[in-house]
Amino acid sequence: MYAIIKNGGKQYKVQEGDILLFDKMSLQPKESIQITEVLAVNNGELKVGAPFVAGAVVTAEVINEGRGQKVVIYKKRRRKDSKVKRGFKHSFTRVRITKIAA
Repeated sequence: MYAIIKNGGKQYKVQEGDILLFDKMSLQPKESIQITEVLAVNNGELKVGAPFVAGAVVTAEVINEGRGQKVVIYKKRRRKDSKVKRGFKHSFTRVRITKIAA
């Protein structure tokens, strides 16, 4: 059984037990969240929503929050003595899918 969910403007194909990285959601570890924006569910037969499947809920448990590896952005304009170096770390919430109810 799998479901396609929407979270933070992105779509994820999930099964029970999957671990996902969502954009930071400011939740405590072991806290449970319910995702109602379910686009499709397949449990033998495919149910596609318009836009969401009615009555379908995906339950997830927060594992932890963290930050990804640093991404360095470096811009240089040749012969102009102009350069900019910036860094960025993406903040995320790691969740485990515990239940898919359709």
